[in-house]
Parts: sequence; structure tokens; C-alpha cells
Amino acid sequence: MTEHETEMSPQETADHEVEWAEKLKSGEINDLLGFDLSAEDGGDRSGLMALINSVLVSHRRLPMLDVIFDRTARQMTTSLRHMTNDNVEVSLDDVSSTRFGDFLNAVSAPSVVGVFKAEGLDNYCLFAVDAALVYSVVDVLLGGRRGGGLVTIEDRSFTQIELGLVQRVLDLMAADLTEAFKPIADVSFSLDRIETTPRFAAIAQDASVCSLAKFRIDMDERGGRAAVLMPHGTLEPIFKVLQREFINESGGSEHIWRDHLSSEIAAATLDLNVVLAEKTVTIKELDGLKAGDTIRFAGAADNRAEIRAGQSVVAKGKVGRAGETIAIRLDGRTSGAGENEEAA
Repeated sequence: MTEHETEMSPQETADHEVEWAEKLKSGEINDLLGFDLSAEDGGDRSGLMALINSVLVSHRRLPMLDVIFDRTARQMTTSLRHMTNDNVEVSLDDVSSTRFGDFLNAVSAPSVVGVFKAEGLDNYCLFAVDAALVYSVVDVLLGGRRGGGLVTIEDRSFTQIELGLVQRVLDLMAADLTEAFKPIADVSFSLDRIETTPRFAAIAQDASVCSLAKFRIDMDERGGRAAVLMPHGTLEPIFKVLQREFINESGGSEHIWRDHLSSEIAAATLDLNVVLAEKTVTIKELDGLKAGDTIRFAGAADNRAEIRAGQSVVAKGKVGRAGETIAIRLDGRTSGAGENEEAA
């Protein structure tokens, strides 16, 4: 091949055969594989990384989870205002999906991570609070300065007093998240332990997919960030509910209707029939009956009778007499509620 032939244009080469480049620039490799770090902040992924991380968009299939976290932010605003007696604003920054290992690696030190038991789901979730929020809460609750600049982040471990105060914030977050879940499912959250080293808060495999909600908490020119991480393994029992597009805010209406229906059923009237004896006859014998004929039944030794509702036997008892009426003392119940001593 001559030198002139090796300098063919790409179009001319495409007509004959594929020309493979021996060297690719690092930027071209990143574009090909999709390793663009800027995409970690929510931008679109491409290439091979789009396939590897395709599961990370699964939170879009759980619209009710966004509603829950939004209600949690509104409830936290009220709760923190009562606790701190200060002007507090809680906003929901973002709801996304991430891998559990990536979340732990992204937690900056120093931070507080609360491990919470999800009662009703039989699993765990994480509540993370950064150092700025910890110091802001300590300042407010201990009568520190109000406003006046940013909080200085100290490179040290938290004291027991600081951990005790931030535990109150975590308990409030758990109570608010529990309240937000009420219209969806019967789930409650309780603090299991507090960790200041993120890797000790492992509740799932590093590759496990989780839903991550990020909150920003502002307290009079101070504040910080908090996050709630819920592995999809924790949410698995209520996935179908979380996939709904809409749910009535007054979630207690179902319980009200159920209680009303139960009370109405209990107050409904029911006709009972008492069967003293039974006899089987042929159609011929039945057709031959005339007025004045006597039908004889085999006498029961213990004079027992059955009480029936329709075709169902609800009780049995012994036949007696109470004045001018026939009485039955119940000695066996086959269905129904309550145990009556006697019925007339």
C-alpha cells in the first residue's frame, strides 16, 4: 500500500473496510464508556456506564416515596420549630437512587449516622446528619448565638452532650417519617444505634440499590443537611403501594369505613329457626297427606334441638320450658360470636 493510499479520507475508507485507530485520547475513552464524573450529580449517563447504573433510576417507579419524603420535610419544619423555638425551614433537596456503598463513601467526616429499625418492614434504614447541622442544633439548644455567620466545623469527634442533642433531632425525624408513612402503610421507625464512623453503619451490601432523600435544614442563617437512606430490600414488602400515582391524603378513611361497616353488620337483624326434629319422607308419602293426618317423629332421648340461620347450624341446646314459651339452653356453638347461656 502506497503512502497516498494510507491517507484516505474516513468516507473513502468506510467504503472498503473499517479503519481502527491505534490510540484513543482519554477523553474519547470516557465518552465511549460513559465515565463522566459530572454525571454523578444527576446528569445523563451514556455508554457502558448507562447500562451498569441503569438500576439507579428505579426510584422513578416509586412516586409515592416522593410524596412521603415531601410530607416528612413539612412535618420536620413544624417539629424542629417546636423543639428549637427558632425559625426553622426544612426543604427536600432531592430524591434519587444510589448504591449503598457509594452513599457511605460520600458521607463526609465528621457526621452522625443513625441506624433505625423499620418496624413493620422487619429491616433497617439510615438517617445521616452532617457536622454543620449538629453544631447548629447544639448552639440553639444550649443558648448559643443566634445568627451571625456560618458554624465552624471542628476536626474532632463529637462529645456525648452533642450526640445526646442530635439524637433528639434523629428521634424527631423518625417520628415525622412514621407519620408520613401512615396513609401508605403501618410502618414505624425507632432508633437502634448511633454511629460516627459510616462504615460501622452497614445494613446492606455495597451494591444494594437504595432510595436517598436529601433535606436542607436552615435555622436563622445556620443549619446543615440531613439524609434518609432506605434500601430497596427494606421497601420490598410495600413496593406495590409505593408504585401508585395517587393516594388520598386522609388515609384513615378506610379504617373509618371498615369500622362503620362492622357496626352496621353487628346491628343487622337475623331470623333464627329452631329445629326440634327431622323426618325423611318419600314424595309419594308427602303427596298422600291429608288434613287430620298425623306425622310421627322419633323422640330424642335428650330433647336436643338445633338453632339454624338459613341452612347453617349456629348452635345446639336442650329443649325446656320457661312459662308459656319454649326455652333452649345452649350447650354447643358451631359458629357465631359470643357464648350465650340460654335463649328463649
